[in-house]
This record gives sequence, C-alpha cells and structure tokens, in this order.
Amino acid sequence: MTLTPLAALSFDIASLHAAYAAGASPADVLCEAFARIAAAEDPAIFIHLRSVDDAVAEAEGLPPFDPAAFPLWGVPFAIKDNIDVAGAPTTAACPAFAYLPDEDAFVVARLRAAGAIWLGKTNLDQFATGLVGVRSPYGVPRNALDPQIVPGGSSSGSAVAVARGLVSFALGTDTAGSGRVPAALNNIVGLKPSLGALSGTGMVPACRTLDTISVFGLTVDDAWTATRAACAFDAADPWSRPVPMSALPGTPQGLSIGIPDAASIEFFGDAAQAEAFAAATETLRSMGHSVREIDFTPFYDVAKLLYDGAWVAERMAAVEPLFRADPGAFHPVTAQIIGAADRLSAADAFRGLYRLAALKRVAAAAMAGLDLLAVPTIPTFYTLADLTADPIGPNSRLGTYTNFVNLLDLCGIAVPTGPRRDGPPGSVTLLARGGQDALAASLARSLHGRAARDMGATGHPLPPAAALGPQALPSELPLVLVGAHMAGLPLNPQITALGGRFLTQTKTAPHYRLYRLKGAPPARPGLIRSETGAAAIDVEVWALPLARVGEFLAAIPSPLGLGRVELADGSLVTGFLAEPFGLAGAEEITALGGWRAFLAAGTG
Repeated sequence: MTLTPLAALSFDIASLHAAYAAGASPADVLCEAFARIAAAEDPAIFIHLRSVDDAVAEAEGLPPFDPAAFPLWGVPFAIKDNIDVAGAPTTAACPAFAYLPDEDAFVVARLRAAGAIWLGKTNLDQFATGLVGVRSPYGVPRNALDPQIVPGGSSSGSAVAVARGLVSFALGTDTAGSGRVPAALNNIVGLKPSLGALSGTGMVPACRTLDTISVFGLTVDDAWTATRAACAFDAADPWSRPVPMSALPGTPQGLSIGIPDAASIEFFGDAAQAEAFAAATETLRSMGHSVREIDFTPFYDVAKLLYDGAWVAERMAAVEPLFRADPGAFHPVTAQIIGAADRLSAADAFRGLYRLAALKRVAAAAMAGLDLLAVPTIPTFYTLADLTADPIGPNSRLGTYTNFVNLLDLCGIAVPTGPRRDGPPGSVTLLARGGQDALAASLARSLHGRAARDMGATGHPLPPAAALGPQALPSELPLVLVGAHMAGLPLNPQITALGGRFLTQTKTAPHYRLYRLKGAPPARPGLIRSETGAAAIDVEVWALPLARVGEFLAAIPSPLGLGRVELADGSLVTGFLAEPFGLAGAEEITALGGWRAFLAAGTG
C-alpha cells in the first residue's frame, strides 16, 4: 500500500485510517495538523491551542492500531470552548468567565477513549449566543470559503477548523442552530443529535433544556462515527437519555418528506438559494422519495419563542452571577440579548411553556404522515459588513430554519448539496423526530454523495461512500429471520402476505448456536444466545409493517418467539429466538453456519 504524503492527505477519517494502515505515524499526522493550523494564519480559529509535544505524547500512548476497537484511533479533533478539557481553560469566549476544569467533559472523555486526540479549543459567539460567529473578543474566524462572508456561529471556530482540513471533526454546541448554520456557511456536515443523546456534563449551558453538543465533519460518516463514540447515557446529567446510535444503516427507501410550501418558504430575496434548494428537492425525488409541501407557519411560530419568549431568561440563568457583577465583561450584543431577560417574569415563563405545548400539537399535525422534513439550512448569506450595519437582523434571519428544532425535540443533520450557480455552497438540513437520528443521517449520507463535490474548503473530492443496503422505514419493524421464513423458503409467504420486504443478508454476532428443532415439516431452526460453542450465523433482515406485527407474532409456534438478536455490526434487532426448553431432542447445526447451509447439506 502506497503511503500518501501527509501534506496531501485528506483528514477525513477513512483516509487517515488508510494512511495508518499503510504505516503512517500518528505523531507525524499531528505534526502535520499543527503545521496546517500555523499555515492557516488565522489566530481567531482557536482560543487555546494544545502544545504539539503534549498531543504527540498522547498519540504515542495509543494502543496498537485497531479501528474496530478504537474507531477514532489517531484522529485529530477540536473542541468548542464552552466544553471542558482537563487542564485547559474554558472561556465560553469571555475572559472574565474563564476557569480551569479538573476533568474532561463526559463527551470529550469518550472521544479520547475511542482514540481521538484533541488539538485545541475553538472560538465561538460568546456564551454560544449567536448564529453569525462575530461576537467574540478573540476575533472573528475567517469563513473557509469566502472571508467576506460571516463564518457562522456560535460554533464558528469548530466549523472553520474542519472546513479547512485542520482537524478531522470538531465539537460544537447547538441550541438555536449553532451546529448547523456554520456547517452550511463552510460547506461541511453538521450533525445535531436528539436532545439528551450526548451528555451535557462539562458543557457551559446556554439554554440547558435545549442545548446539545453537536459534531462537525467533512463527511456524514465522520460525523456519525464521532457521534456514536460520544453517545452514552450519563446518570450525572439529568437531561441525558438513551438514544440508539447503531452503525449507520443503508439508504432508506420510499420516504415521505415535508418541505415548506411556496407560501411559507423564505429566502429573503435570494433567488440563487431558492434554486439550490429546489435542485436538492429534485434530487430527493430522483432517489425515489415522496416530497410534500406543507405550511411552515407553525414551525416559524415555535421559532419566535426562542428569543421573544422566556427562553431568554434561561440564558440569563446560565451566567447571572457574572452578568450582575460585571456586565461590561460581556460582548455588547450578547449583553443586550441576555439583558432582555430582566423584562420577563415567572408568569411569562409559564405562558411560554403553555404556548409551546399548544404549538407542538399544531406542528405534530403538520408532520403527520411524514418521515422527515427537508429545509434549507440557511435562507441566505450575510457578509461581515452586513453584521456591522445590523448586528441583530441577519442573525435572526439565519435561524429561520433552525430556531424551532430543539424546542420541538427534533434531530437534524446539515449536508452540503454542491455550489450554487453563483459560487457559495448549498446546504440542506434533514430533520427527524427525536430518537430517529440514524434515519436522518442515512438519508443525508446518500444526498451528500449525490449532490456535493468537494469537502469543505480542502480541495479534496468527497470520497465514494461504501455501498449499504436499504433500511426499514419508521413505520416498519426490522426483523431478523433465521430459517423457514427466509426468502424462497416454505414459510416466507407468511412474511410477504403481511407486506414484509427484504432488506439485507448478514450474520449475527458470534454469540449464537443454531439447532434443527424436532417437529413436523417444514423443518424449523432454533437460535439461542450462548457464551460457549457459539458462532456467527447467517440471517436475513426483513422489514415488516408495524401494524401487522401483532398478527405475525400470533402465528409463531412455541418454542419460538421474538427477542433481540445482536448482528455482526453490533446492532440489536428484533428477531427469532428459541426458548431453551424447546431444544430437547434437537440437532445442533451451529458448525454449518446457517439454515441454508443445513438445507444444502441434504439433511433438512
């Protein structure tokens, strides 16, 4: 295998791991990353940089290269400076607020345990209040594609660091769109997970009930890999909740996708942006999905609550001691926004909650029958000069399609869709209900591969994604079949008659034993989990309409039943299992590796 010169190496994770497999050294890669940071000549990207020697020392302590066990092995990343790293100052872009944490944030600790090496803390709109990236005493990071355009915020430094290929991925945070708007402005992927999926322990809050750590990457695969590594339930975080983050599934088929209708879509006069979104919509249709226009007014009404309602007071709650003691320590625009909390009362907070509850019902009705929403990530672009002239208006307009998302507990992912006719990058955000992160990301992966060309501002083309099979729809149950119900076998008509459809052929994890059960024809297998004598067993995964699952379950004879089967990729999927009592008189066929092999042996 030929070793790519490090200066020419793309920092997407697949390319890095290929270089490591060919013999590249993590220490050399990290030195290259710091050289790129120096060559960028933009001191506003990072607030704090780690020493090269410290990063190299951590890299040299990594276990042997094993990307399966350590999916982020040797991968350089950056951290927004409102997220803690032990021994490095956390400022939230406010020097008077700075402190030195003793521990890594929960998410940072998980990423480092997965093999990632942090390089620095990135700049942001102060206290994560803003979508423009210009509200920081540490300067304004230059947009990676056009220095006249705002970099986007609040996660400005993180987005620019990824877009310029200085790091492989970076952590941001997202309350109103801070993990998506900068992605759109810098031609990269911005993944905003479901609320509670990534622990907030060690994160400086903005609106704690709405905040989530987010991930920027050059590709969907990179963002998803980092998110999976970071995702775990954290009992110390009262907002943490278990959210499934399995291996990224294949391309979803036949989705119903909602977009803003002609009367409610808003581009603020930007015709090129409207054309870019229309083109992306046509791409979704060409992929076999149904696109339906809906009135977006309910979503805009929710968005207004974020800065016009009581959630402004939540921002005050996060910083009130410093704000009361030293208001001059705040950026003037940040102080203006947070100071508006003093006009609100406790009664206003309750009225805001009541209004949100009512609007959630309306928004849910608007999404009825839809699997996802697709929206422009941003409605238009703004320059630094625009923000000098009006510090508030452009910021508000950049949040047109992002401000409502966390209030409605949606997950989302922003993906580039190729350059507009006038040059700036196009971007679409796919939004799904909370907990359906994999659905949004899998569609984003396919859309990104079809619509985009380059990664960020690196000049590297988007690498072809590995082919993945189709996945179940939200209205379907993925079902692992191990025997006579598989395609072409005697009981398969029971599946197809209920609307079941084939998804993929795969194997279980190597923890199962397979038996030929006693009984009248047709012959049936029994699969059990075992700590001894186990192997990986060939299976098929089908999708069964949720409305027909009960009917199917009622037809399953004892000792068979449905349980959770672990597949080779580590995912847990509903499937056939046998109760141990049913193995009396059964013939073990584990060594054959699957039911079809048993039948081919002529003994079934």
